[in-house]
Amino acid sequence: MKVSEILQVKGNILYTVTPETLLADAVSTMSEKDIGSLVVMEYGDLVGMLTFREVIKVLAANGGSVGNGTVRRYMDDSPITVTPDTEVNEVRRMMLEKHARYLPVMDARTLLGVISFYDVARAVLEAQSFENRMLKAYIRDWPAEQAADD
Repeated sequence: MKVSEILQVKGNILYTVTPETLLADAVSTMSEKDIGSLVVMEYGDLVGMLTFREVIKVLAANGGSVGNGTVRRYMDDSPITVTPDTEVNEVRRMMLEKHARYLPVMDARTLLGVISFYDVARAVLEAQSFENRMLKAYIRDWPAEQAADD
C-alpha cells in the first residue's frame, strides 16, 4: 500500500497557515477544525508544520499561555515529508523512528495533503481486515477432496 491510497480514502481537505499567523489564531483554528496539525506555507512553499506537540511546549514554557508570538517562532521548520509513492511500511517506520504523528505529502514542491498516524493505522487495519475476509472466504469455499478410486 502506498501513501497515495491513503490520501484517496482520506480526502483532500487541508488546513494551512502562514509563518506570520499569530500562534493564538493557529491554535483556535486547530481547535475549531478538531485537527492536530497545520501546514505552514509561505509563497506557495512548505516551510514548516505546527502540531499540538509544539503548542504544548509553548504552553508549558509560558505558564499555560500561548502568548503573542507568531507560528514562525514555534513551528517545526524542517518537517519530514513523504511522496505519494512512499510505501506505508516505510511511513510507519519513519513515524515511529522520528516520533512524527503528521507527515506532509509532497509531489516535488506541491503539497498534496497530510497523513496522520491515525490515517496510517486505519489504512493498515482496513487492509488487514480485507485480507482476513478474503482468506476466510477462500477457506470456507475450499474444494472438498475427492476420494481416491480403489
